[in-house]
Amino acid sequence: MANSAQARKRARQNTQRRQHSASQRSMFRTYLKRVDAAIETNDYTAATEAYNKAVPVIDRLADKGIIHKNKAARHKSRLNKAIKALQA
Repeated sequence: MANSAQARKRARQNTQRRQHSASQRSMFRTYLKRVDAAIETNDYTAATEAYNKAVPVIDRLADKGIIHKNKAARHKSRLNKAIKALQA
């Protein structure tokens, strides 16, 4: 339990930041699922559109430190590879 005013404030801030980060991670997963769903339907144009909407979200979360930059790069690479496989 926080005893000082400073510690109480930090506890409040941590709670708010944790909730915001959880929301951001949920949004990240939703965008990934949208791209995966478009890939599953073998629709190249829909998959490309979904990917193009997902990339800025992924990059923004990596910049803010919510996900690691290598994780962001890995997801983008795998999604792009799957989309290019549809085109071939």
